Amino acid sequence: MRLGAVVLASASLLVLAAVPAPPDRSPLPERMADTGGGSQLVTARASRTSSTTGTVTWWNHRGGRWVEAGSAPARFGARGLVEGGSREQGTNTTPTGLYDLPYAFGIERAPAGTTTPYRRVRQASWWCQDTASRSYNRWTEPRPADCRAAESEHLISYRAQYAHALVIGFNYARPVRGRGAGIFLHVDGPGATAGCVSVSKDAMRRILDWAEPARKPHIAIGTDSGPTSIVRY
Repeated sequence: MRLGAVVLASASLLVLAAVPAPPDRSPLPERMADTGGGSQLVTARASRTSSTTGTVTWWNHRGGRWVEAGSAPARFGARGLVEGGSREQGTNTTPTGLYDLPYAFGIERAPAGTTTPYRRVRQASWWCQDTASRSYNRWTEPRPADCRAAESEHLISYRAQYAHALVIGFNYARPVRGRGAGIFLHVDGPGATAGCVSVSKDAMRRILDWAEPARKPHIAIGTDSGPTSIVRY
């Protein structure tokens, strides 16, 4: 091959190498490392860890493919998102990771079509966040003596946010004291959350109507890229 042809071929290869690969447009759950093993998934996605807003999408796995069932704007913690395994209580951050959704609750009646176990909030309903209590990160009714009111949430006091909610299984099965308690998917309040994920009331009702315990729904919380990228979970 002549020298000129070699140079031209090399230049062509450099141009080809400089062209970025087309973005992967497959459904988000198909790009994730894990989806929880069920056939339903909620994804809560923010652009970066400093974000306080993003998108919640719920998905069904049918015919070997993940299909979007619905989507809504979402809010996150007032101080953004942080890796769940290193989160600290009281930091107003939303924990990233993949979690189950143990049960639902609400001040209002369960929306029509709800099949997830649903617990009604009463005057005596509390969520204990006291790290010194034996009831740490648990619903209590009534509030036990070792769970200080100042370190807990009186659920009925949050009439807008807890009209309907799903418990996110962050730090729930085997609670690590000080990592965080009371992380929910709930109805929007006036602004960013204290660490939960929130959506509009209509979206929350649609999610409860959609979720089927037999299909083992999970929630994945993460960012578009970086160490907390949602596809890593």
